[in-house]
Amino acid sequence: MNEYLEIILRSLAVYAFMLIAIRLTGKKELSQLNTTDVVLILLISNAVQNAMVGTNTSLAGGLIAAAVLFALNYLLKKLMFKSTWFRNLISQQPEILIHNGNLDFTKLSRLGITNDELQEAMREHGVEHYKDVKLGILEVDGNISIISGDEQLRHTKYLRKRKHKSLGNLN
Repeated sequence: MNEYLEIILRSLAVYAFMLIAIRLTGKKELSQLNTTDVVLILLISNAVQNAMVGTNTSLAGGLIAAAVLFALNYLLKKLMFKSTWFRNLISQQPEILIHNGNLDFTKLSRLGITNDELQEAMREHGVEHYKDVKLGILEVDGNISIISGDEQLRHTKYLRKRKHKSLGNLN
């Protein structure tokens, strides 16, 4: 087999594996990276590099692997935009964590969201007590949105602590 075709196929396989692995580990992990998450990402990238390029350490081999990853990512984004079925397969749905001050402990436990993380999100939105939360949602990007029942708080503009990559710099 042509060594560059092998790099293309290996890169496709690694991309598919990483997509499935990230999908299975949950959306909470996407936006809330801590030190161990960064170390894990660095080690995974190093581990899968050889799986993509094999023994080819040439510039062309690396560029082909990178081009395949960019192209595949572009195609998946286009497919997700055009196909609701495919978007639902790849993406996760928002999860309601708090409704009218009532916490869904089963969902919080399943998603691995701690009390401290939930309280941090509430403080970021200017809410002190669970009973004041009309709706708390784990968004698909991993952020927790809080909607307060307080009229004064609802009309106050809060910026996200962790900006979504597509929003750019809001300041």
